[in-house]
Amino acid sequence: MRAVVVDAVRGIPEVREVADPAPPADGVVVEVRATGLCGSDWHGWAGHEEITFPHVPGHELAGVVVAVGSAVTRWMVDDRVTVPFVCGCGTCQWCRQGQAQVCPHQQQPGFTHWGSFAEYVALHAADTNLVAIPEGVDDEAAASLGCRFATAYRGLVHRARLEAGEWVTVIGAGGVGLSTVMIAHALGARVIAVDRSADALEVAEALGAEHALLADGRDIPAAIAQLKAGGSDVSIDAVGSEQTSADAVLSLRRRGRHVQIGLLPGVAGHPQVPMERVIAWELDLLGSHGMAAADYPGMLGLIEQGALAPQQLISRTVGLTEAARSLPGFDRSPVAGMTMIDPRLA
Repeated sequence: MRAVVVDAVRGIPEVREVADPAPPADGVVVEVRATGLCGSDWHGWAGHEEITFPHVPGHELAGVVVAVGSAVTRWMVDDRVTVPFVCGCGTCQWCRQGQAQVCPHQQQPGFTHWGSFAEYVALHAADTNLVAIPEGVDDEAAASLGCRFATAYRGLVHRARLEAGEWVTVIGAGGVGLSTVMIAHALGARVIAVDRSADALEVAEALGAEHALLADGRDIPAAIAQLKAGGSDVSIDAVGSEQTSADAVLSLRRRGRHVQIGLLPGVAGHPQVPMERVIAWELDLLGSHGMAAADYPGMLGLIEQGALAPQQLISRTVGLTEAARSLPGFDRSPVAGMTMIDPRLA
């Protein structure tokens, strides 16, 4: 098969012919029809994750099952499927409780094993992790759910327990940030979007953001306090830096809830968090690490009803060659929204 291969940390990605994968006994092989280029892929390339090289990135995907392991009971060849980026083992207490996103034995395509920047990908514990794609949802929309959209959905619905009418500050208007804006708006929240790109903020407003703040060196928490006296009810850091995380926390009202979605790798020491504010104002700090397959039905129901339209977040579709070129500079990419990869393209 053709795949994007990286040979070392920050190595130049190349498209090569490599061996086709075989299905694990409890897993499947999927022909990849769409896969997202995500900030998490860049973190892996940059050495912020433990990865064995040579490596094939890619963790947001949708496609068709082409091979099934001997222990799989729920899936057949030709099934259209997607998968969360965190695949649980299927047997531990967390998986049995429907919380596979925190499984201590988890597998992650594109991190713990070769991923979906390829024509085919092997997936583990298929009966626990695979999700059937509804007939009305296309491959690109389904692939967008695996990381950014599902993480945003769970962060708002299950972690922050967002209620209609509440104010939400979303810092970062990339793929996960725009997903958060769309979902929060659909849930009846009032959204403030923050980003350093005017183009990205334009998209955020089109998706339902009531206010858009350009991160141009201004005091973001103070600017938010001018829009919503006392601060937001909920804040989301969809970027993952010490500055954006602190701005999100400091934008909250007393007893507000912060959800950290953007990765905060301890590359140069762990980032500082304004804990004095957290303590004095009794703020809740919450993490959101994707969403288990067990929680997909609620999100898919809203998509089928038309209340959520993840396909609107896709700004371009490229082939494997362009994906390989784009990965090293993804952290500086000016593209607003999601980049989707179709391995069938050149």
